[in-house]
Amino acid sequence: MWQDTDEAYAEAESEEPVFASLDAFVTDHLAQLIRRRINGTTLTWCPAWWKHAEAISRLDAVWRAWEHLRLDANLGMSTWWLYHCDPHLNALLDADTGPFSACSPADGHTAYPHPPLPVEPSDPAMWTGTAFMAREDGTGR
Repeated sequence: MWQDTDEAYAEAESEEPVFASLDAFVTDHLAQLIRRRINGTTLTWCPAWWKHAEAISRLDAVWRAWEHLRLDANLGMSTWWLYHCDPHLNALLDADTGPFSACSPADGHTAYPHPPLPVEPSDPAMWTGTAFMAREDGTGR
């Protein structure tokens, strides 16, 4: 259920997450908070947003940033809007280039109208430097 902003901020005193899952964050908070004219020409949305890998990744980042930044009573929400929510929403809702570009709120989801980015195999030797390692000890992907 939609949480009033005051209720959500009141819960900010706790470092426990306000929302138990990404689905709860999107359904109960973000989808209720964000109000846009979704016209399919400049902005679009997919009611089955969870069927888009890019949307899951971006919205998960938005949710986790919100959970962290809500604890900052001074600039937290401004930082969240400016550096997290707005850029990701701009990418997601873009009716021309976003992941929902073949979907619409009225007609629903269209399964993967766009192919993944083309990738050519790289030379494994290129990735041996520590700058390209997940950890300084050279382990990880």
